[in-house]
Amino acid sequence: MGQFPASQARATSLTRGRAVTRAARYEGYGPGGAAVMVDCLTDNGDRTVAAVRDAFANHGGHLGADGSVAYLFHQVGLLRFAPGLDEDALMDVALDAGAEDVVASPDSLDVLTAPADFDAVRAALARRGFAPVVAEVTQRAATGAVLTGPTAAMLLELVETLEHLEDVQHVYTNAEIPDDVLARLPS
Repeated sequence: MGQFPASQARATSLTRGRAVTRAARYEGYGPGGAAVMVDCLTDNGDRTVAAVRDAFANHGGHLGADGSVAYLFHQVGLLRFAPGLDEDALMDVALDAGAEDVVASPDSLDVLTAPADFDAVRAALARRGFAPVVAEVTQRAATGAVLTGPTAAMLLELVETLEHLEDVQHVYTNAEIPDDVLARLPS
C-alpha cells in the first residue's frame, strides 16, 4: 500500500468530530503486467485500500508495495492539441516558453512541460492562439506495456472499476492498447 508523506497519513485523526481526509496512493500491477497507480482522497483508509485491493484482485491484478510502480511514472504538464495545427509554429512557441518536448502522433500534438513551467507555457501558447483540448499536470509513464486481446479488455475493466470507486481521484497506467485492438473490444 503506497501513501503520501507520513505527515499527511497522521492527519487521519478526527478533528472536532469531523473526519479529516488524506491523500493516499496505491500501486499495483494489472493484467499483462501493466503498471497501475491510483491516487485517492479518503476519510477512511481501511475502506479505500480494501476497495482498491478488491478491484485489482477481481480483474486479474494485484496490489503492490509502496514504490513498486511509482518509479515508472513522472509528473509532467500536458497540453494536448488537436491534429492539423501548424506544428512548427506550435513547437517554436512552446519551446521558447520553456516546454520540454513536443510529441506528434496521428491523433494529437502533445506539449510536455515541467510542472513548474506548465502555467507559463500554457499562457504563452494561448497568447499565440493555441487552445489545448486537454491541459493538466499528470503522471506519464516512462515505458509502456503493450496489451492485446482479452488482456487489454481486462485492464480496461480494472481501470473503469477503479475510476468508479468513491475515493479515487486519478488512475494512471502504462498500458498501451493499439487502436485496432480497442476497435475490436466490446463497448
